[in-house]
Amino acid sequence: MPAVPLYLSIGLFAAVENIFPPVPADTVVAFGAFLAGHGILDPWIVFAVTWVCNVGSAALVYLVGRHYGRAFFQGRIGRRLVSESTLAHIEAAYAQHGSYGIFLSRLLPVWRAVVPPFAGVAHVSPARALIPMATASALWYGGITWLVFRLAPTLDQALQVLGGVNRILAVVALGLLLLLLLWIRNRRRAAR
Repeated sequence: MPAVPLYLSIGLFAAVENIFPPVPADTVVAFGAFLAGHGILDPWIVFAVTWVCNVGSAALVYLVGRHYGRAFFQGRIGRRLVSESTLAHIEAAYAQHGSYGIFLSRLLPVWRAVVPPFAGVAHVSPARALIPMATASALWYGGITWLVFRLAPTLDQALQVLGGVNRILAVVALGLLLLLLLWIRNRRRAAR
């Protein structure tokens, strides 16, 4: 397959991840880095395409959240998904933890896709939201590209490395999710 469609596919997966989180963007980037390790693609272009498309779609989702998110969550469906008190908590968390919270969350599976729209809904300034998102994306996808390009001579090894890293981060993300759910439950009980 020619290189251009491969680069376009990598970019598409990296972009769609921010809109539909189950998309396996990490695996596609690892595959691109693996192909770069075998001289089929260029590792710098794999990274650049991934980073630009991922940050671009994160920025788009952030802007949609900033302009339409509050109205959506005040509507009938939105109130069922996220209550007004939960939105107030999210805004307070962004105000308190801001950029470093956004940065760390963008490194965790599942949370990675949640950060941009809620940063927009919470009206975090573009600089405080997009700079840490872009930095975390550069670190994450740069790390995947470098690890697989340098350290994984076979595709199975590349996927094992990526799988191990994602399992560890998934456990961390699950722990954070459980803490958040417990916190929300306790807040609701206290409010009653």
